[in-house]
This record gives sequence, C-alpha cells and structure tokens, in this order.
Amino acid sequence: MRFLFENNVLDGDLRELTCSGAAVPLQPQVFDLLLYLVAQRARVVSKDDLISQIWSDRIVSDSALNSRINAARKALGDDGATQRLIKTIPRKGFRFVGEVREDVATTLAPVEPGPAPVRAVTDRPAIAVLAFENMSGDPAQDYFGDGISEDILTALSKQRWFMVIARNSSFTYKGRSVHIRQIAEELGVRYIVEGSVRKVDNRVRITAQLNDATTGSHLWAERYDRELVDVFAVQDDITNAIVAAIEPQIHAAENFRADRKPPASLDAWDLLMRALSHYWRVTQQDHKAAQALLERAISIDSNYGQALSVLAASHMFGVHLGWAELATTVPIAEAAALAAVRHDHEDAWAHAALGSVFFSTRRLSDALSEFEQALALNPNFSLAQGYYALALSYAGRSRESFDAAQRAIRLSPRDPSLAIYYGIAGYARFTERHYDEAIALAREAIRHRGDLTGAYRVLAVSAGMTGDSALAEMALGELRRTQPNISLHWIATQLPWASDADREHYLEGFRRAGLQ
Repeated sequence: MRFLFENNVLDGDLRELTCSGAAVPLQPQVFDLLLYLVAQRARVVSKDDLISQIWSDRIVSDSALNSRINAARKALGDDGATQRLIKTIPRKGFRFVGEVREDVATTLAPVEPGPAPVRAVTDRPAIAVLAFENMSGDPAQDYFGDGISEDILTALSKQRWFMVIARNSSFTYKGRSVHIRQIAEELGVRYIVEGSVRKVDNRVRITAQLNDATTGSHLWAERYDRELVDVFAVQDDITNAIVAAIEPQIHAAENFRADRKPPASLDAWDLLMRALSHYWRVTQQDHKAAQALLERAISIDSNYGQALSVLAASHMFGVHLGWAELATTVPIAEAAALAAVRHDHEDAWAHAALGSVFFSTRRLSDALSEFEQALALNPNFSLAQGYYALALSYAGRSRESFDAAQRAIRLSPRDPSLAIYYGIAGYARFTERHYDEAIALAREAIRHRGDLTGAYRVLAVSAGMTGDSALAEMALGELRRTQPNISLHWIATQLPWASDADREHYLEGFRRAGLQ
C-alpha cells in the first residue's frame, strides 16, 4: 500500500518516503512512526499506542517520543508550530490530518535474478554502527554525529567479543531510509547501533539505541544531555558510556539465544555466552556452572581465547572470595590465562585474567602491569578497571585505588559487577582510615547485592575500627554465611598485601569486630 498526500508518496512495501519524486531520508524508527500515524489517521493515536507499536512496550521518555515526532514533521516540511500534517492533541496524543489517497502498488513481473550473494550470520555475532542522524537542521553539524559514531565503532572494535563492520560499509546508509532488517541482511550482522545528535547553542542531546536486527526489537536505549564546554571531552564521555552499556546487553541477548537452543546443538560461542550469564551472578554455584560450560567450550576449541580467559578469571575470583583453594586453583587458572594471551595478545580479557592470577599469587607489580595493559587495549573494560583498583589498594596505593574504583562505577552504572566496585572503593577508604565512608560504600555494595563476601568484609572491619559492635556483629554474621571458612589465619595467609602494616590494620579491624 502507498499513501499519497501533498507532493509526498509513503510506500510501506518499499519503506520509502519521496517528495516530488526525490527520496527523503528517514531513520527506520521515524519511518515506522510516520507510517503508523498515516495508516491510523482516522483517529487520535495515544502515546501508549505509539510505545506499543513503535517501541514494543519499552519504556520511552517524552523527549525521545517528541524527537521522533519532530523528525517526522521535518521530513514532511511540517513543524511543531504550524502542525499542518501531524497535529498534537493536548493530553490525548497525535493525529495525521493531511488529506491522503491510498494506492495499491503494482507489482511488475519478476525478472529472473542472478544468484544473490549470501551473507551468513556467523556464530560470533557482528554489529554495525550507523552514522548518527543530525537533528540540528544545520548540515555543518554532521561532523559531530559522525564523530560520535566513529568513536563508538572504534571502541566496540576493542571488545573483540564480536565482529564490528567497518565504517566504509555501515556509513553507506547515511541519509537513506532503509529498514534495519535490510541493513542486517546486506551487512551480515545481528545487531545495529543507531542514534541522533541535536545541538542547540552550547548544549547537545544525543540519543542512542541498540537493535536486535533478527527480531526487530530494541535491546537498549539512552539519552545524554551535555554542555559543550569541550567538544572532544563530551564526545569521549558519551562514547564511553554508550560502549560500556552495549556489551552486557549483547551478552544478555546472546545468552537468551543460546538458552533457546537444544543442549546438543550448542557450539563453543553458545557455551561461552551461557557461562558468562553464570559468571556475572557472582555466586559460588554459578561460578562452578560457568567453569563446567567453559571447559566444554574449550574441549570443542582448545584455542578459544575468550573461554580460556573467563575460565581463569572465574577460578581466581573464587580464590579471592574464599570459595576455592589457592594452591589447587592457581595452576589451572595460570595455564588458561597464559594460553589466552598466547592466542590473542591484544585481547583485554586475557590480560585481565592473567593479572588476576598474578594478584592472588602476590605478584602485584606484574598484576598491575597486566591490568594496565588490559585497559590500554580497551579503556572501557570496567571489570579490568575494578581489578586494577583492587590491586592498587593491596599495593598500598589507596588514593589511586579509590579513583580507579570510581572510574569503574562511572563506566558501567548497570554493570552486574557494580556491587564489587563499590566494595573495592570501600576497602580503599578503609585503608586510608576513612571508616565512615568505607561503611557507606560497603552498604551501597550490599544494597546492590546482599550476598557479596567482599562488601561484608569491608563492613565488618570498618565497624570494628569505629567501635560499632552491633554493626560489626551483623556484618560478621553475614560474612560467615557467605564465606564459612573465614578466619584470621585465612586472611593473613590468602590475601596479597604488599605492606605488613596494611595486613595488620585489616586483621585488627576483624579482631575488634569479634573474628577469631
């Protein structure tokens, strides 16, 4: 069906808007919204209708909705003041009020096509970053949206979990109205990042969303408002926030995809995604389940660097939380981490995993070096930032540790490990003898996760040092629940301080809390 109004033709089959025969570029979501408004022109379309039909019932802010309405108006030469075609009905919704003729598009006899190139979607997912749309009405501002898109593309390329389509391919869709499913088929990708930039005076508003092109659903969306005091600083800030948010969303989507497959059909990637879903839950049982899945993945591909990295990191995480014995675990973890680095020395996960081995085996200088290498390879890797903060605290560099933990928190405010980062920040404050701040940060960690061993350790020692016996007793009780083997001997022998004074300070906090 085609809809004709004024000099425009809106073709639902071709997903194309033309004005006087010339194609009008539209973002896919704006096209969907316009098509829905025109098709439903006999009634007022409510905000809830639009959210249901266009955003698949995902929570959407009023500003995001209004930006799409304004983009549709702009494409038609309309605006919010005149509302010639798209009218806002106060407190009710929107209605398309233009005079429309409907025309059934004729289908030409098909020409026998040659064989079309087949682009198979590989087991390792691919992602495309489209050029962000300039919503400012000023073509001179295109550079800013292009810069954001290119920075996101570059940063995602450092993740190494998935393939990222090169700029020269993904930017060919700039200014064209092409459905994301068509883009996905042509580029051979599962996921597409798109967004828009609106700059007014010294402020900029950037919206971004991650789409699953195979289902047409939106996995994540966010809006960022900033003052343009320093253009490049703003660009970096928003890029970091977007990239840090995208990776866990893709992992969650890939895990959901793997969960729907029969167990017998799982390949190494599927097993890795299932393992990660357990890894991020931060329980002893889940880490055991993750290790079993990772071992299966490695049995399929013995050089699977990412599976080797996560296996090593999981084992060493268990050591730090008292779930596993250092002596028996280190040989397994170190062999896996070294193999991961040999397989891909530019993989940030591999260096973070090796750093965690060095950390628990008291090779703090080597650990710090590996974490720094991981962050050099991928500055948006919040887990490496958290590990780095922990190693700095045990190395006696408390101020730097706190700053690194804060960076991890800022990098990924929705990170499954957020509670851990708060716990690390709390420990850094404890080492500086800022006990009240340490208690507040430990409580924040526990608010995010009620079973986090490290947070209860920080809470217990800080309460012990402040003389709050009731809080110390509660924290120690919860610590014994989450780590039954906790003792002064375990603390003295298993945790890797560079300084005897720091170890004694921690032990004294536990003694005052009542630990024997």
